[in-house]
Amino acid sequence: MAYFTRKPIAEIEAQAELGTHHLRRVLKTSDLILLGIGAIIGAGLFSITGIAAAHNAGPAIVLSFIIAACGCAFAGLCYSELASMIPVAGSAYTYAFATMGEFMAWIIGWDLILEYAVGAATVSISWSAYVVSLLEDFNIHLPEQIVASPWQCVVLKNGQKVCGLINIPAVLIVMAITGLLILGIRESTRINAIVVTIKVAIVLLFIGLGYSFIHPENYTPFIPPNTGEYGHFGWSGILRAAGIVFFAYIGFDMVSTAAQETINPQKSMPRGIIGSLIICTILYILFAHVLTGMVNYKELGVAAPVAVAVNQTPYWWFNWLTKAAILAGFTSVLLVLLYGQSRIFYCMARDHLIPPQFATIHPRFNTPYFSNIALMIFVSLFGAFAPISLVGNMTSIGTLLAFVIVCSAVIILRKTDPQLPRPFRTPWVPVVPLLGIGICLAMMVSLDIDSWIRLLVWLAIGLVIYFGYSRRHRTEMH
Repeated sequence: MAYFTRKPIAEIEAQAELGTHHLRRVLKTSDLILLGIGAIIGAGLFSITGIAAAHNAGPAIVLSFIIAACGCAFAGLCYSELASMIPVAGSAYTYAFATMGEFMAWIIGWDLILEYAVGAATVSISWSAYVVSLLEDFNIHLPEQIVASPWQCVVLKNGQKVCGLINIPAVLIVMAITGLLILGIRESTRINAIVVTIKVAIVLLFIGLGYSFIHPENYTPFIPPNTGEYGHFGWSGILRAAGIVFFAYIGFDMVSTAAQETINPQKSMPRGIIGSLIICTILYILFAHVLTGMVNYKELGVAAPVAVAVNQTPYWWFNWLTKAAILAGFTSVLLVLLYGQSRIFYCMARDHLIPPQFATIHPRFNTPYFSNIALMIFVSLFGAFAPISLVGNMTSIGTLLAFVIVCSAVIILRKTDPQLPRPFRTPWVPVVPLLGIGICLAMMVSLDIDSWIRLLVWLAIGLVIYFGYSRRHRTEMH
């Protein structure tokens, strides 16, 4: 059937270089590592660590981070093999087209909008909230009506409840980053490098300053005894916490969307994916170790656990720095999300699954500017008018589905095209991909029913578009 016709890798690579204007190869390994760190380290590090320690793992949260890192490593190794074999834009969408055919490529391409575009809207709303909070620390107050959506009400200091009209800061940050992405990937990676440096420096500063305020008794017991309920301390708590902090690692897969703009993708893509994972894992473990050493884990179950730790020190100004690090984290995550989604739109349009205008490359900047602008409008509307409770829970399940398909693609390609050159080879196939599939499916099963309903509704909308537009236009082109 045409629906399952695979696209040869040679054709994918040849198509990537067609035309006068195409994506420019300018990125080095260091750029990819910084893109990965920019996508992975967000505000979750400053909140999810303390909450998972308080309710699930205690000081053994460091073991949870290690377990979660192993799960990501399985998927990361699979991404590395495919990215080195198929060094073009599109990430999991392109890999699915080469291994499972057009229909599965559409499913994963549509699914990735959940991770990238809807995820970007979530981040823009959170970015807005932290900007408002930071300004208030300096006695600058913005009108509530312009910093929240119509369905998001805030309680003023006088007790009055006010609902917003539009979230303007969320729109402004999306517009600013879109403008930067249109100017060029080299300019975007320079800004990303600056922002990543700021947030990593603040994380290292917390680790360095906090180390001298560690109380060894806070590590006893290192693994608190289970309360009798699964997931509440003991080894089951460590595993439950691993599932929670797993989502703090999501983002490394976005490195693979930059393959077509990388100078030497065969070597740089695996190094970028695995290198960013290793660096973030080390930072996460050190951060969790210091946090649970400074404050007893029982006191960390609050929205801002880092603030509780900082209050144990004379460094009162560090709360401001923490907010600055969170803002830096949100900014780099938003940049990489918008970048990744625009490249997936570019590839889908080149395959005529969505209107070909999305594949238009700017003649001067060599960027898919039409995709950037369309994405800016879509994400801005969500950021301006949607409550974060609607968009915030839609991203994780889409990401995990992408991981399952990528791990499956490695196994399929080893069977169908064993002779193809593989500059990077995933070790112990099929064991590593199967472990990646198993862990990701277990994470998906653990998500609430609402996440599954949203995914199924989203995929149903995608199927209507596929059979109503994409399949017909693909047929006309052949």
